Amino acid sequence: MSELIKEAFQQLYPYKEIKYNFSLKYSRKFKSYNANVKLYSNNLIFNLSKDWKKISKEIQIGLIQELLIKILKDKKKTINMELYTLFMKNVHIAVPKIKTDEVLEESFNRVNETYFNGMIDKPNLQWGNASTSKLGSYEYGSDTITISTIFKQTNKELLDYVIHHEMLHKKFKFQNKNGRNLHHSNEFKKMEERFKDKVLIEKEISKLARKHSLRFHFLSF
Repeated sequence: MSELIKEAFQQLYPYKEIKYNFSLKYSRKFKSYNANVKLYSNNLIFNLSKDWKKISKEIQIGLIQELLIKILKDKKKTINMELYTLFMKNVHIAVPKIKTDEVLEESFNRVNETYFNGMIDKPNLQWGNASTSKLGSYEYGSDTITISTIFKQTNKELLDYVIHHEMLHKKFKFQNKNGRNLHHSNEFKKMEERFKDKVLIEKEISKLARKHSLRFHFLSF
């Protein structure tokens, strides 16, 4: 496995002597197509989800190169990295849609018809935990929108707003510039501004988050 990392490194730095020890492990602990890298002294340790094992060598090299430039704080671009980006932007097409929830599905359908002309394919939809810092998320690898449970018993407009934000992530994916993935492009922000009563709803969401945060603090005391 270290040969894969060595090849990725040499493509990025053809004239640089390799001074690192490499290791790579495929793990079931990660969500679909997630990965990370850690640097200890001169040891570079790569951990990839089990899903990557069946993906082509060229795309895996692109992923490893993305991780390398991030940990080494560099700015580079290769054909393999472009292949990896293209793969991540399209992996949702093949992901099974097996997770759903009636309340979340109703919200998704409302938002889809109102703001996307019904053009967004339904992803996996699930509730997360009662987080007040991470209200929602969209996972590219598993095509999953996860929403904080603080929105389970609230006005549908607040839930719709968070769903809308995560649907924008599904629509626009990300842009890669100078080795960095940008998730909130100008086009993303422009479309987000179109949400009805955006400012008022954001204030209500802040109140809701504070309320649940105080409740959690009280219960934990």
